Amino acid sequence: MTEKRKIILAVTGASGSLYARLLAERLLAFRGVELSAIVTENGAHVMRFEDNDKWLDHPKIRVFNNSNLFEPPASGSARFDSMVIVPCSMGTLGRIASGVSSDLVCRAADVMLKERRRLILVTREAPVSTIHLRNMLTLSECGAIVCPACPSFYQKPVDIECMCNALNDRILSLLGLETDGYVWGETPDE
Repeated sequence: MTEKRKIILAVTGASGSLYARLLAERLLAFRGVELSAIVTENGAHVMRFEDNDKWLDHPKIRVFNNSNLFEPPASGSARFDSMVIVPCSMGTLGRIASGVSSDLVCRAADVMLKERRRLILVTREAPVSTIHLRNMLTLSECGAIVCPACPSFYQKPVDIECMCNALNDRILSLLGLETDGYVWGETPDE
């Protein structure tokens, strides 16, 4: 990949922050990817509880303040190409679906939708209510991609990071980034 890609990785307060860290590591391996991060207050709490938040200190990640709606992702003129919210809480999903931009994560997602740019919501909730399903449908109809954090087992994962990276392979593919991850129907190396 030689063209520059500006990608926002947002982390909210749902369980599954390991997905975000591993996805950030994978995105940083691509030449030409300019990675920015936005983390909600609850997202930061969950990250510190479940995994760690040290990856945000990487010098190639630009971190924006979720409370500041004057940050670049709040405007379409900043020209971010895509945004992934992983994990995406149902509260965040609902606010985006109803157009409530009370923080930078929701405003940046709103910008992605209005600019017709790629928005991927990696939801983390089970079971889901009818309200959750309606919000997912609303966002899907607006062009967002709802990609629930459902690990697959085709690749015969040997650990939790392998399971998480199977989902991250899907996310990278949805972002239009080539990966050498598992493709269904292939026999994994043993």
